[in-house]
Order: sequence, then structure tokens, then C-alpha cells
Amino acid sequence: MRLRHCWLEDFRCYEHGEIAWPDGVTVIVGANGQGKTSLLEAIFWTATTKSFRGVTDAALVRSGCERAIIRSEIERSDRTVLVEAEIRATGRNRVLVNRQPLARTRDLLGTLRVTVFAPDDLQLVKGGPAERRTYLDDLLVAMAPRYDAARGDYERILRQRNTLLRQGVRDDSARTTLEVFDEQLVAAGAELVRGRLRLIERLGPVIERAYRDLAGDASDVTASYVAEWAHDPLESGGDVLEQFRQGLHALRRQEIDRGVTLVGPHRDEWKIVLDGLDARTHASQGEQRSLALGLRLAGHHVVADIIGDQPVLLLDDVFSELDPLRSAALLRHLPAGQTIVTTAGEVPDEVHPDLRLWVEDGRIKEVPS
Repeated sequence: MRLRHCWLEDFRCYEHGEIAWPDGVTVIVGANGQGKTSLLEAIFWTATTKSFRGVTDAALVRSGCERAIIRSEIERSDRTVLVEAEIRATGRNRVLVNRQPLARTRDLLGTLRVTVFAPDDLQLVKGGPAERRTYLDDLLVAMAPRYDAARGDYERILRQRNTLLRQGVRDDSARTTLEVFDEQLVAAGAELVRGRLRLIERLGPVIERAYRDLAGDASDVTASYVAEWAHDPLESGGDVLEQFRQGLHALRRQEIDRGVTLVGPHRDEWKIVLDGLDARTHASQGEQRSLALGLRLAGHHVVADIIGDQPVLLLDDVFSELDPLRSAALLRHLPAGQTIVTTAGEVPDEVHPDLRLWVEDGRIKEVPS
């Protein structure tokens, strides 16, 4: 798949914007705060219907406006797809695909796939478990959009169950309702956990290889899925559902007393270990940076292998966070395909752009490469 054209209207700082994207490398240069990252954000929104910065849709609408428009033309192997999105400051968004309205924004997933490298990626390693759970679940959705429904179902049931627990389980009616929620939570959660376990099996050797390519050493990288509710180590082919059910039963009294769900994939950890030590607490800043980049590269390779095509690669000012050796290593091992790079500084010599853009105050100008 290739991103061919983008048009923006009242998106972030852009009153109007238009870019024709080449097949190879595009470099976007400009001072901080001028709109470089917003271009990547528009592409990411087209692919996922959300911002990789983690902000609300209202923040994407230009100040003083009621809605923002993103129009993207995507070339796939068998057809060209036009995605038109109206992002509302208040109210529901509207998305058209080839002029036809989507009944659910979830149906857009898979039309365009992207991988983002951003300065905040360091949190994948040094941040809390939620960062790594999100990384795994986002990769699952990129590989198979049905996991977006599984994640959504689990989160909805979890909210309902927590509401019931907070209100108190004091009579037979509440206990019966809790048992119904238990079975629903087990079914949705087990599907999510099995997907994570299968993904981790594929990711393991790819992460280790990517880390060694970037760090230039032969450190041992391993990762394990930690679910405190499981009485035996979890395996993708094992009985995850029954272990989940038993875990809920074992902590039922504590959950009722505390008014919160204590068992499930929303509390699990994916622990990354470097040379036998927890990378979150014992790895150096440089090692953590290489691991974070390795996670993104590994995820990109696994998704590409499964879907049979390269996602669009978005590099958001990552070179400002890397020393020259890691920058050169990253560029040597970038996958083939369409790549879009933003930078506020000098472009590394190893980057050979097919298109160079200058961005200033929400205005885009093509400059000679």
C-alpha cells in the first residue's frame, strides 16, 4: 500500500494543506511548533482514527473552527481508496471511503497501515505496564482489525463490571449479574490474551535481532508475559480461558471488598529483560533507547510479514534523540517502503529524500533536495 495524496483543512495549525507523497523517502524540515508532526498525525489518524500523541479529536481541530477535514488517497494493490474524514470539535465524526459513509469507524482499520517512531517511544521500555500492553494491542489491531472489536468488548464489559463492584454486590440479583459479567469478561479477555501470546512468540527473535542491529552488541534480550492471575505459565495454545475463570473465582471476595476488577489482561505485564535484568529499571538510557527502537522495528517487520506489504513508516524527529552511531544504525536497518521523516535539525547524510518539504506556521513548501 502507498499513501499518494493528502489534503488538509483546518487541521491543527493548517488552514489548508496539500501534499503528493512519493514512493520513497520524504523529509519534512522546519522549526519546532510549525506543524511537522501534525502532518504525521493526520496520516496516523487516517490509519487508526486516533492521534499517536494521545490527544482528543477536539485538539485536532484548528482553533476557532468547528471541524477539521483530512482527505487521503491510498493506492493498494488492487484499487485506489479515497478516505475523507470530518473531525468534529464537538459531536460525532464522519468518515467516507470512496464517497460511501462508514457505519463504524472500526471498518476503516486495515485500509492504511503505519508504523510511528517518536521521541516518546522511550516509555515503551521505561514506562509502566500500560505502555507495553498498548504496544501489543495496537500491533494486534494492525495485523488483524478484529482485535479492535475484542479490545473494545473487553473494555466495555470491564467498565460495567467495575460499576457493579463499586455499587456493591449485596443481593442475589447483583450476584447473578456479576456471574454474567464474569463469563463475558473471561470470553473477551481470553481472546485478547491468546492474541498477545501468539504475537509475543513471533516478536521475540525479531526484537532481539533488531536490538543487536541498533546497539551493535550481542546482549541477550528476552521478554515474558506476566499474568498474576494465572496459576501456570500461559501459552497461546493452552487453556487461557479456564485459568482466567479460576483467577476470577479465587479473588472474588477481594474484588467485592475493594470494588474493582483485579484479574484480567488490563493488569498484565510484558516484561522485557536485557542480559538477565529488568530493562525498565536496570538498562541504561542508551540501552533503553535502542530497545524502544527495536520494538518499533520488530513490530513493523512482523506486521509486514503477516499482511504481505510494508506499512508506511513515520519517523517523528527521532534523530534529535539519538547519537550519531544509533542514527546511522537505524538508517541502515530501516525497512523498504514509503518513509516520511520530520526533523528540526540537520538531515543525516544517510537519508536520500525523494521529496523535501519546508514547513513554517502551517504552510508547506517544496524545496530542492
